[in-house]
Amino acid sequence: MKHTLPGTVLITLLALLAGSCQVLPLNTPRAERPSGSVLFQDEFSDPSSGWDRRPQDPDGFLDYNEGVYRIQVNSAHKMVWAGPGLTFADLRLEVDATRVAGPEDDDFGLVCRAVDRGNFYFFAISSDGYYGIGKVKDGAPELVGMAAMPPSEAIRRGNDSNHLRADCVGENLSLYVNGDLLATVQDAEFSDGEAGLLVGTFETPGTEVHFDNFAVLQP
Repeated sequence: MKHTLPGTVLITLLALLAGSCQVLPLNTPRAERPSGSVLFQDEFSDPSSGWDRRPQDPDGFLDYNEGVYRIQVNSAHKMVWAGPGLTFADLRLEVDATRVAGPEDDDFGLVCRAVDRGNFYFFAISSDGYYGIGKVKDGAPELVGMAAMPPSEAIRRGNDSNHLRADCVGENLSLYVNGDLLATVQDAEFSDGEAGLLVGTFETPGTEVHFDNFAVLQP
């Protein structure tokens, strides 16, 4: 059951500077690209596409795994996230996420506008059907526009896959799950930064989530 985020969460930033698959020419100004244009995408079939590979980290396992990207968190009260090292301002993120191990009291999802290891926005759901939009500022996590993570019937429970979408457009931050808009909140703390994937734990470690079909789109 979700109430509020843990008071103390250790943040591990695993952001990379290598590898990408740009669909549109890089010299095309983003402001001129039509809505829905693919800025970056990855199906994780190529282990050299630029994401972190840390198969023996004691706190978090991150690696490609048979056509998906795998994040496993082995410590309690910890968030681990990874990104391909690309910076964006306004964007739309999408990914398919499947929890495969660990407690249902977890959280996982998308990250945008990561300025550094302790400052970014996150869009998360849990395997027991809760969701939240929040930010980490100076290493401290907090929800934005909500006192606690509310439940939603749009979220598929347990080990069922969920399609997540996060829009970061100006001050508006929106979370969609399986095509349903769950929340839009406003915050002006961060204007641009890296995008990526996140997995977190609460009381019990061992959460493992597989991600596929990651895309960054023009909003």
